[in-house]
Amino acid sequence: MASLDWFAAEVAAPAPARQRRARPAAAPVARRRAQPRRLRGGIIWISVFALLLTGVVAVNVAVLRVHIGANRLDKQQLQLQQENSSLAAQLSSAGASQRIEQMAYRFGLRPAAGTDTSYIDLGRK
Repeated sequence: MASLDWFAAEVAAPAPARQRRARPAAAPVARRRAQPRRLRGGIIWISVFALLLTGVVAVNVAVLRVHIGANRLDKQQLQLQQENSSLAAQLSSAGASQRIEQMAYRFGLRPAAGTDTSYIDLGRK
């Protein structure tokens, strides 16, 4: 290998410039824009997540409607139980012996005296 002299006074002559050849004009080629595959994949994933979120919201709305219906039925059940207990109280008070005696007295019925009471033997054994 030859040694390199950094301090040499000689300067190398520049290389001759190349001449460019004229190329024939090529017909313009319409380039197709390449859409990134990543963008299409992102749109698909966003659509899938949007669809899933829509499904979750729809399920939550359905559960909420069922819950509201169940609350309405619970209130109706409590109201009916209160009405039933009220009617049972009215029935028991209407069937009380004292009440029956009062109504019989209004119709003109009087209790029989104990001395006037007799029993009939029907012969059943």
